[in-house]
Amino acid sequence: MTNKDKYYITTAIAYTSRKPHIGNTYEIVLTDAIARFKRYQGYDVFFLTGTDEHGQKIQEIAEAEGVSPQAYVDRIAGQIRDIADMLGISYDKFIRTTDDYHVKSVQQIFKKLYDKGDIYKSEYEGWYCTPCESFWTETQLKDGKCPDCGREVHKTKEEAYFFKMSKYQDALMKHIDEHPEFIQPESRKKEMVNNFLKPGLQDLCVSRTSFNWGVPVSFDDKHVIYVWIDALSNYITALGYSPAEKGELYKKYWPADVHIIGKDILRFHTIYWPIILMALGEPLPKQIFGHPWMLFGEEKMSKSRGNVIYAEDLVRHFGVDAVRYYSLHEMPYAQDGTITYDTFISRYNSELANTLGNLVNRTVAMVNKYFDGVIPAGDTAGEFDDDLKSVAVGAAARVEEKMASLHVADALDEIWAVANRANKYIDETAPWALAKDEAQKARLGTVLYNLTETIRIIASLLSSFMPETARKITEQIGSDELGYESVKQFGGLKAGTKVGEAAPLFARIDTEKKLEELAAEMNVSDAEEKIEIAPYKDYVEFEDFEKLDIRVGKIIECEKVPKSNKLLRFTLEVGGDTRQILSGISKYYKPEDLIGKNVVFIANLKPRKMMGLESCGMILSAEYGDGLTLLSTLGDVQSGAEIV
Repeated sequence: MTNKDKYYITTAIAYTSRKPHIGNTYEIVLTDAIARFKRYQGYDVFFLTGTDEHGQKIQEIAEAEGVSPQAYVDRIAGQIRDIADMLGISYDKFIRTTDDYHVKSVQQIFKKLYDKGDIYKSEYEGWYCTPCESFWTETQLKDGKCPDCGREVHKTKEEAYFFKMSKYQDALMKHIDEHPEFIQPESRKKEMVNNFLKPGLQDLCVSRTSFNWGVPVSFDDKHVIYVWIDALSNYITALGYSPAEKGELYKKYWPADVHIIGKDILRFHTIYWPIILMALGEPLPKQIFGHPWMLFGEEKMSKSRGNVIYAEDLVRHFGVDAVRYYSLHEMPYAQDGTITYDTFISRYNSELANTLGNLVNRTVAMVNKYFDGVIPAGDTAGEFDDDLKSVAVGAAARVEEKMASLHVADALDEIWAVANRANKYIDETAPWALAKDEAQKARLGTVLYNLTETIRIIASLLSSFMPETARKITEQIGSDELGYESVKQFGGLKAGTKVGEAAPLFARIDTEKKLEELAAEMNVSDAEEKIEIAPYKDYVEFEDFEKLDIRVGKIIECEKVPKSNKLLRFTLEVGGDTRQILSGISKYYKPEDLIGKNVVFIANLKPRKMMGLESCGMILSAEYGDGLTLLSTLGDVQSGAEIV
């Protein structure tokens, strides 16, 4: 490997519908650690990230806020870039899909695919999920809702252009078979092959006419180019690619070495994107890695659940590198990771403040105390030295092996194994005891040299994951020799080097006090948080409203409907009468928690059968974000009361 070996790595571009939380920003921290490690090894790295800024969802949100879509995405894209900069992300380019060069290239890509017959005009009729920007057939829906996000879908029919996916299905299957590393982890590959490729691909809708916030089709201005060709093409347009001209960056760096993406968008990157590239006659990326999600406890993060954690809040309380460490270390290779403030503080105290911070602090303090701050020569060997050196020097190869397969959390474990061994070495050699015997002065010097050199190796290996911490360590030990080759042998630290002052890298946190502080802060911020709302519907006449019979009912029975994942069966007391209503809200409420509650319902809807049961009315609820709450009354209103 030489300095000329290139490495092109990308994140998925972040969708500009809202400010990202820590679960979203995990991806860019992960990608940054990989990019930094490749540079550390000597690769010529190009690291791309950016924002996806078109689509119906963004247009609707902007309209609801009374601003233009461009103004809205400018604000959110700015927030996303600020978060990346705050976290020390070392990207080489930040692309926005509203950039002029990208728009022009996407139009040319669409035209090329149309001219060669891979895109054709037809009509689409089916179910559409606005948040996911996905079309679904009747059979693909789950309980009548989007199979990806579980939200409501609506029937739509419109003229559209379609891309001939099925034409390239066999070629993609062959590529996956011949390149087992193409989709990782292995479980993700099996999911894509078995669930999507083997059942057969349908042609893909690649334009829309029902909204206009998108890249216009250059030869048919009624249409805007749909998200797949627009957003996915960023990986090559950022390098100066267009069908008319392939830029120098494209010639140098494409194909990408790896796309780092979330598992929820794997289908688009492992099926749609490779087929688009095949149709363009361009090489496919070498690997697509679908990382897991970071959950809050056991739940996916959601504003409506009140369990969203933002990177800037974590940084303000704990510092950038603590956030980077937790994000990288607590996410398994193939399974979802979890974050809560309790676990964050626990890892901070035990692994950062204690294992790493205390090691550096104690060692530098002893060099200052026993040798006037000058690192002594390490020329008096003794028991335990060889094992410490072996662990320290062998770490580079172990970290490199883990990083080669993108097992980033395991790579950090290898670095912490060195720190643990160094802490054990302190206990084994007891330098404070050696200091009491003048005859052991040379041996004490060797012990402290070995510890300081081991810390230098740790700092060097940490520089890809926690760059600011690595810098602080080098300041304390007085050496900035962090080159990758220098950690493959013991002795890179020069005797006679002057150390700095011992200062805590991570001050230990009072868990109870910090949790109280966070709870108080969250209560304030939650109250101030603005929830994205759906756009208002068209006006209706007052006479239409008067036709609705809206009443209060008291829940006297509630149970899950057998063989249904979403339906609850309610029995309401309505004055002296009872009423059975079915409602698809089982994922939001436990039946036993609703008994005795007053709810608001529409009483004069025509009865209908659901799962063999008759539902006589509709219970009203408020949907916000990913959450839902039943409408009730402030006081104990008589059941049967009419809402006027």
